[in-house]
Amino acid sequence: MQPITLRELEDIMSQHVWEGDWLSFEQAPDRLFDEHGYDSLALLETHSRIKRDYGVEIAEDDLNRVRTPRELVDFVNARLPAA
Repeated sequence: MQPITLRELEDIMSQHVWEGDWLSFEQAPDRLFDEHGYDSLALLETHSRIKRDYGVEIAEDDLNRVRTPRELVDFVNARLPAA
């Protein structure tokens, strides 16, 4: 399976309402999700989409630990099912 990119993660998350100053995940990959304007509900919905599209399950504790786009992309890519 192809790794998820920052752009793909942003496409998934942009389907949810956000209120922050707009900086793309590629421009600010280490900026906190809440600074990007995404709340915990957006992360939960993103988790569902990642599970469906990439086959990666993210435990609630792990979801609470990933705080930036880069951390989430790295987490998902490290757990992708083998091709």
